[in-house]
Amino acid sequence: MNLLERDRENEAGMADEDRPSAVLTAQKRPEWVRELLDWVKTLVIAFAVVMTLHFFVFNLSTVEGHSMEPTLTDNEWLFVNKFVYLTGEPKTGDIVILTEPDSNAKDKKFLVKRVVGVPGDRIEIHDKRLYRNGELIDEPYTDTVIEDMSYGPEVISEGHYFVMGDNRHARASMDSRSFHAVPSELIRGRADYILWPFKEIRAL
Repeated sequence: MNLLERDRENEAGMADEDRPSAVLTAQKRPEWVRELLDWVKTLVIAFAVVMTLHFFVFNLSTVEGHSMEPTLTDNEWLFVNKFVYLTGEPKTGDIVILTEPDSNAKDKKFLVKRVVGVPGDRIEIHDKRLYRNGELIDEPYTDTVIEDMSYGPEVISEGHYFVMGDNRHARASMDSRSFHAVPSELIRGRADYILWPFKEIRAL
């Protein structure tokens, strides 16, 4: 065997010795990349699920102000069910979250009110009481008579809902007495539970 052939054999042996290391490195890098991609996929899917639930199923809302006292108080957290109105319509007695009528896109505000009139109802306030279709409405969720002026009668048109705050003290609630019945597309969901503070947790 000449020197040239011996050198070639040595080089081949060295290449064989290096090959396992190269293969091992190649195996490590795809595994690390696969793990990273798995984490990214998991996060993307989780984010998509959360956003879907937020926009179409539920979200949390914070009470601001006193217009729904004594039922709701300032800074309480509400669980808002959005799905319920994808498959049905608001009913009298529902506590709903709605976009304030006439608010612009940049300064969008949300209100929490109670539905007291649905399409076809005749709503009227006189003698400090609420009447629906000529019948006096029993409202155990309030703590006073209606101290503001009389209203109506108004027949609620199709696709609209008459909402009021539970606080019936004078000038305590901006509601359908100010902006009339609201179209259904402004109603974002139904408040089903108080989630916070802890001592106030309950179904609505």
